Amino acid sequence: MLEFINVNPNNGDPIYKQLHEQIVRLIVGGQLLTGEELPSVRKIADHFAVNPMTVSRAIGQLVDQGWLERRRGQATRVAQKTSQQPDQQDTLLFKAIDQLVQQTKQLDVSQEALVELIKKRWKL
Repeated sequence: MLEFINVNPNNGDPIYKQLHEQIVRLIVGGQLLTGEELPSVRKIADHFAVNPMTVSRAIGQLVDQGWLERRRGQATRVAQKTSQQPDQQDTLLFKAIDQLVQQTKQLDVSQEALVELIKKRWKL
């Protein structure tokens, strides 16, 4: 799981938020399955060389939102999807798409040219 997460301290977003968003993406994208165990907070913190409280904050939010479940004495696991968690693939992409559209407009690139660029990059 950790190999699919990329934490960038220079990103501008807090590290706990980066962890949160990327774990949600892994769950929604099916890379993390219901019941799958996550590494311990300490192991995640050591892997990314961040404060364990930062990881704990991200995990706590994911538990509060129903993405993960914690039981005393057991590893944190991916929670079973609920009706409150609709398919969120589109929602997860909106921020990146909005940024791309804004940059495209600033560079005066047409929508058609953008689509062609995406098609070229998709093949990589």
